[in-house]
Amino acid sequence: MIIIVIRLCDIFINMKIVIATNNMHKLKEYRSLFSETSLEVLSINDININAEIDETGESYEENSTIKADNIAKLTNLLVIADDSGIEIETLGSSPGINSSRFASHYQNQTEANQAILESLSNVANRNAKFVCVIALANYQKETQLFRGECPGKILFQAEGKGGFGYDPIFYSHEAEQCFAKLSTKQKNRFSHRGKAVKKLIEFLKTENII
Repeated sequence: MIIIVIRLCDIFINMKIVIATNNMHKLKEYRSLFSETSLEVLSINDININAEIDETGESYEENSTIKADNIAKLTNLLVIADDSGIEIETLGSSPGINSSRFASHYQNQTEANQAILESLSNVANRNAKFVCVIALANYQKETQLFRGECPGKILFQAEGKGGFGYDPIFYSHEAEQCFAKLSTKQKNRFSHRGKAVKKLIEFLKTENII
């Protein structure tokens, strides 16, 4: 009887996954992305973890791993964390991993987006891409990484009212539309985070976690 209880507890634990973020926009997006799986998506607040983790890495991979591994020390649940950013070709792939820091220098995201538009006002090359790397911790000894990219370009002006972050100024070549004009389902299909989550879900399925 005890063995049965332990196994049921293990299954119950494996059906939950913690998103290492305080960003409610990102959390909402993850819950949408996992909506067709058996996983229950929890925030760090849901499991009473209050942590601010410094992103001291020099790549998306390093930063996502730092966040996932630090939260994984505080729970026995599966943990994922991501680092993402927008890379603008003519700006030397900036702001890249500093996308959040760049936006924090302005009163709000709208001002940050406008600053980018103004910096490209006389620039013909507007190629850009969104990048997301997800780190999965508390599963294997080494943290697993999943990368997704979305190619596109920077628009000449902000469009749409959906999405968040840099979505209003980003046009996706694959979706043939501004990210802020896409429905949640459409964005999940084409976005950098959606692609990374798809790889993560495929991995979890092959491992019989979901």
